[in-house]
Amino acid sequence: MVASTDPTAVQPNEGSKRFAFRGHPRGLPILFFTELWERFSYYGMRAILVLYMVTPVAQGGLGFDTKHATSIYGTYTMSVYLTALPGGLIADRWLGARLAVLLGGIIIACGHFSMVFHSIAFLYLGMAFIAVGTGLLKPNISAMVGSLYSEEDPRRDSGFSIFYMGINVGAVLAPLVCGFLAQHEGFKAFVASLGFHPATSWHWGFGAAGVGMTLGLIIYILNRKQLAPVAKFAKVETKDVVRRNPPLTRNDYKRIAAIFIFFLFTILFWAAYEQKGASLNLFALRLVRTELFGFAFPSSWLQSLTPLFVILLAPLFSMLWVRLGTRQPSSPVKFVFGLLFIGLAYALLVPGAALTALGKISPLWLVGLYFLEVVGEMCLSPVGLSTVTKLSPAKLVGIMMGVWFLAAALGNKLAGYLSGFFVADNAGTLVRLYGGIAAGLLISAVILSLMTPKVKKLMGAVH
Repeated sequence: MVASTDPTAVQPNEGSKRFAFRGHPRGLPILFFTELWERFSYYGMRAILVLYMVTPVAQGGLGFDTKHATSIYGTYTMSVYLTALPGGLIADRWLGARLAVLLGGIIIACGHFSMVFHSIAFLYLGMAFIAVGTGLLKPNISAMVGSLYSEEDPRRDSGFSIFYMGINVGAVLAPLVCGFLAQHEGFKAFVASLGFHPATSWHWGFGAAGVGMTLGLIIYILNRKQLAPVAKFAKVETKDVVRRNPPLTRNDYKRIAAIFIFFLFTILFWAAYEQKGASLNLFALRLVRTELFGFAFPSSWLQSLTPLFVILLAPLFSMLWVRLGTRQPSSPVKFVFGLLFIGLAYALLVPGAALTALGKISPLWLVGLYFLEVVGEMCLSPVGLSTVTKLSPAKLVGIMMGVWFLAAALGNKLAGYLSGFFVADNAGTLVRLYGGIAAGLLISAVILSLMTPKVKKLMGAVH
């Protein structure tokens, strides 16, 4: 599999075919563009959320202090992943996937449009709507992609790869568009020429996120007839399976224990990875020269680097794992590499943080961090999804996948907490913050490497 910027995203499998709709079910492009615009809306809003909250009221923001803003950010992003569990359950038992996706998209759009208004109440209302709507849409649109194919269909892996590319295309475009509308001085001048106060530009960015989700809904609704057979290949258990429901074995419990070990280290990974929307977003705003070859750009544009690197590196890692075949590292070792590379990413930023005492630094420091971070993601994120499905007892796969999402949720909350220690005018504090994150990750990599023989025993025959 290949990693994604989104831990709930469907991942492409190794050796997937080139990006093309030709030869795939007619429903795939519909789901591709619906998801592209949903991810556009989510990552567009997220790229400017913390910046909006900490910006002084006179400049159109809410004037929150860093700890308050990043705590809200952590709670919000945690909620987005937690709601995937009840959202999937509601679809399975009552709404069905197609209706759940439609309602989820409508609620998400309402959430983004709520944030067009300059009000703390509407901010909270918007985030609540987006979290609930994402819980309905995300797990169920992914399930719909799987339902387009039988389990034996050779096009299945390629279909997931195409869907995954839509996620990352949306994630690349979102900060570029929403960040430009929210932050760029040229657009603020345009807003003023229309008779609006230039400080309202933040809300144009939030509104653009809502427009993105609306475009996804329009595509989904206009082509809904092509999604009619979407559940054709849905897997249905027989009564005989249900009746037997064999108890868990000793080996099952060992494999579950291995999952929980991965769970703990995954929390640490996402706590560092999700700094990009919080402390690193503030770092880019206040401490990075957002100019290249004389061209000034919004600080939020740097948020597009991660999905861009995923798109560029995904084929390379896919080919690497296929080339290594049975010689590729085991799952615990790949986890170690994931922690190691993201630890190195933050270690790279430590001297950059120290240099902020002399003034703003080059954006290349963040470029290097995001590149190493994505290399780590390639080793850990897809491995987690794959390993959970392989280790989980058949009757507990859904619950164990919920555990994976819970790790992402807790990691996001911890990311918000750690970001609260960001102080723009104290280079020493920044060195301690990012140096501490780097040290924690590198120590975790060492601990997991020492535990690897034990974890392999718990995993049994699973590589």
